[in-house]
Amino acid sequence: MTSIELVSLLGGFVAIVATVVLALEFLAPQRMARLWLALERRRARLTLKRQRLAGAIEMPYLEGGKGEPLVLVHGFGGDKDNFTRVAGLLVRRYRVIIPDLPGFGDATRDPGARHTVADQVERLQAFAAALGLDTFHLGGNSMGGFIAAEFAARHAHRVASLWLLDAAGTAAAQDTPMVRHYLEGGEFPLLLKSTDGIGPLLKAIASRPPLLPPSVKTVLARRAVADHALHARILDEVAHGSPTLEDRLPQITAPTLIVWGGEDKVLSPQGAVVLHERLPHSRVVLMPGIGHVPMMEAPRAVATEYLRFRADLRPAALGAHPMPATQVARHRRAGA
Repeated sequence: MTSIELVSLLGGFVAIVATVVLALEFLAPQRMARLWLALERRRARLTLKRQRLAGAIEMPYLEGGKGEPLVLVHGFGGDKDNFTRVAGLLVRRYRVIIPDLPGFGDATRDPGARHTVADQVERLQAFAAALGLDTFHLGGNSMGGFIAAEFAARHAHRVASLWLLDAAGTAAAQDTPMVRHYLEGGEFPLLLKSTDGIGPLLKAIASRPPLLPPSVKTVLARRAVADHALHARILDEVAHGSPTLEDRLPQITAPTLIVWGGEDKVLSPQGAVVLHERLPHSRVVLMPGIGHVPMMEAPRAVATEYLRFRADLRPAALGAHPMPATQVARHRRAGA
């Protein structure tokens, strides 16, 4: 067989495989979505585990790596896999733990339970205790950032450092047309009534939507539609039943990295300004061209900033705050 014939044969084989995969994407989306997620987790060296808490609450989580524990909390409508790609760049240095919050992802759904920020903080505290985490590093995106900051205020002695990515929880952050429209009784793009809303949702949260297989989009859309009533109530509890952070910020003593996408349509970058002004041991990284989920849009750039932040903490004893209050960076290259 000549080299030309071999290349032609291989090309035909690849074409057949691609055709089969494409067909399965639409004929068996649930199975294909599980396959893609499993491949992403394997590539990131993350293992799926489960933790049961009191009250029959189950919180599945991803874990990988060794070293100081870093717990990451997803945002509203999200799940543990929102952090998979950035976690894959951090597991060489840290033990990364990413749970699904109750009401989201694959965690327990209890229509009778409350899901205010305070409620989720206490569940996160129980989760950390169940894993034997005494002191750990903590991060969160959007609603997860709100929860992480509230946790750091309530349990300051347990948080070695804080990482806030486009965090909710301040009046300044919530001052956007999207949030104002919702608070005035309008629709919210993160609440899907039909699967057709997955495209607008991705455009709302990301300036550069991450590439997702059609099966993953289909499964995420179906789950969001099924969760519409529950998530509408949770969003109301977070928006109207959870006091904003302004009065709580002075209780946060952990050195803090604040990352914000400059093109965030959900929460205003002015939230980063307020957090930085109120948290004396903080650093801000503004990412031009990036939207509401920096860890999904630019995982490599986000991981680089976090590793730099942690490196600057190394010379100090745990709990000390070497970071100057005026340190603000503007990321020039927000590449993936």
